[in-house]
Amino acid sequence: MTMRFVLAALLFAGTAQASEDTADKYPASVLYNKPYEVIPGVFSAIGATAPPTYENSGHNNNLSFIVTGDGVVVINGGAAYSLAKALHDEIRAVTDQPVKLVFNENGQGHAVLGNNYWTEQGIPVVAHQDAADEVEENGASILEGMKRYNRDKAEGTEVQGPTVTFEDEYIVDMGDFHIEARYLGPAHSPGDIVIWLPDQSMVISGDMAFHERMLPIFADTYTADWLETWDAEFEPLNATYVIPGHGHPTNMAQVRRYTKDYLEYLRGKVGELIEEGGGLAEAYYVDQSPYAHLDTFEELATKNAGRVFEQMEFE
Repeated sequence: MTMRFVLAALLFAGTAQASEDTADKYPASVLYNKPYEVIPGVFSAIGATAPPTYENSGHNNNLSFIVTGDGVVVINGGAAYSLAKALHDEIRAVTDQPVKLVFNENGQGHAVLGNNYWTEQGIPVVAHQDAADEVEENGASILEGMKRYNRDKAEGTEVQGPTVTFEDEYIVDMGDFHIEARYLGPAHSPGDIVIWLPDQSMVISGDMAFHERMLPIFADTYTADWLETWDAEFEPLNATYVIPGHGHPTNMAQVRRYTKDYLEYLRGKVGELIEEGGGLAEAYYVDQSPYAHLDTFEELATKNAGRVFEQMEFE
């Protein structure tokens, strides 16, 4: 595959329409999508842009792996034991190189609940310390939530935190790849990290960056901090290729549009409301129509506005 073809494919992916209405794109597997090679050596199984359901098996984030020439590095443990095993099956179909390392992009269920599959294989699982703390504190409730929607597909899944943690960065040189796992600062959720491949100018961004679906703002998502981290640390990477936490691989301009620009837009609208003396009830109805085409808009837009209002009241 030539780099010109890859770039064209990525640009097309940036404009392709995802749909949260598709229940499953890969019926032969519990994975929602079959992994494909995004750039040479880097593969990703693109998750659904819908909330986690039995139909998509909780595969609603991107599960990626790097075939280095001297082993495989996996990015995200997966939302269940069954998903981790299915991803491993796909890796074995691509290469006979062993999986040597797994990264968790954060402490959310879709990143960590498959960890016990990987540790059973004797493979180290690496995450930021804040993500490890999240699993330790809330892992049982995260697992129970997954069991409610995934039912029999949850079989074999147990809470397993990362086996290796770091604070700022964790660097791996393996085969043909120099891999930098970086904590850039507060962003979407505790322990968010990015996987930076400087030689390929690619960032596997995790939930630092979203595309094709509306990003969720949680109770512990501080949007002002996320924007500061974006400007100070993420944007200066100037990556050519971005595999976001959700949505197809694309470029910095697209993830900026649907992450930074959205956060700034929503904070601007809520800020105007606060200046006019408006309250929480009105905040739920601020105009977010420029983003109404995104998947999960109906599920998340009003919640996002309410949480931003509650934050900005006290800034």
